[in-house]
Amino acid sequence: MKRIVTLLLAVMLLATGCRQKAKYVFLFIGDGMGFGAVSVTEAYLAQGEAGVAQGMGQLAFSDFPVMGAAATFSANAQVTDSAAGGSALSTGEKVNNDSICIGPEGDTLVGIAYKIHDAGYKVGITATVCIDHATPASFYGRSLHRGYYYEIGSRLADSGFEYFAGGDFNRPYENEPSCYAKAEAAGYAIAYGRDDFEAKKGSEKIVFFQKRDSSHAMTQLPTRLERIARDNPDDISLKEMVERGIGHLEGGKGFFMMAEGSMIDFAAHSNDVPGLIFETIDMSDAIEVAKEFYRKHPRNTLIVVTADHETGGPACNKHCDLAKVKEVCAPEGESTVDNYMDGHMSREELSQAAHIGWTAGNHTGDRVPVYAIGCGSEKFAGEMDNTDIPRKICEAMGIEF
Repeated sequence: MKRIVTLLLAVMLLATGCRQKAKYVFLFIGDGMGFGAVSVTEAYLAQGEAGVAQGMGQLAFSDFPVMGAAATFSANAQVTDSAAGGSALSTGEKVNNDSICIGPEGDTLVGIAYKIHDAGYKVGITATVCIDHATPASFYGRSLHRGYYYEIGSRLADSGFEYFAGGDFNRPYENEPSCYAKAEAAGYAIAYGRDDFEAKKGSEKIVFFQKRDSSHAMTQLPTRLERIARDNPDDISLKEMVERGIGHLEGGKGFFMMAEGSMIDFAAHSNDVPGLIFETIDMSDAIEVAKEFYRKHPRNTLIVVTADHETGGPACNKHCDLAKVKEVCAPEGESTVDNYMDGHMSREELSQAAHIGWTAGNHTGDRVPVYAIGCGSEKFAGEMDNTDIPRKICEAMGIEF
């Protein structure tokens, strides 16, 4: 029923045109999530629902009424990395691989998060890896090299954005003052875990990190399969970060939130079928939160889902049998990573048994999907370049690019 209601609302809005500017904008980026990752995950979900190895399962964005495809090449390579891919989605300009928001001629580029913030909207940046990783960094930082973590992390304090959430700073103490000290001096409350967040959520600006394990910073959140295996009540997810972000940003003129499902890419690099599937599902759960918000505010909410690049080139081959993934990750009906991570079956063996093919262990130059729903979503139909996406978002919001 929810799917039918969503489709009816979308059709009505597309038919009449959006008479307002988008007030609430969500940009979801599945790192490395190409068409193949979506197809394999939908096939897995279809098998789970129907008990057969055919069909398309339902991800939160599967029923979005607008779909396009974006080219991802960088300024100096046919195959982009996350730094150049994220920078294109942020600034609307091509940069060289390894660079974050620095043009090929050394010019500093301004991302849409700053333009949106300057227009009076609140801004949130979330990721499931360290907050100074390439893609989230592209929306608030700049650096000639993505590995200059201290330089990048230090810029968080200067952004003034209201909400950050994800894995901890990668190298906060490379110089002094630390990234933490800079953020706190700029008025940010740093919250570790839910209880700390609840205590500090009245702050105007907040950084929400996973609660530390044994006082050690966690630079990436546990994967979905790890959360299931760990059964640690302190573990947080992208879904929760988006939920808390909405609560923190809602009110006033509106908001823009970028949320990255970062570890789809990690799984694809490893040709890890269960990881690819479960991390894509994990981002889908976070998108479902945004969809619920859209259902309450259908006339002025825009949701865009895309990727910074494609990784691995996965595909279902003939005789695709994703029941093998269920056997490995859900023995006796209980999900676990024990079987597949302790050497009982290698990733390569599982891919072969499930008849999932991979073209690479690295990024590819394939186009990536673009899904959209809500106010201004019609702008995202058809072929485009990744640099078009931030321009279209600003156009939907009525903000000069």
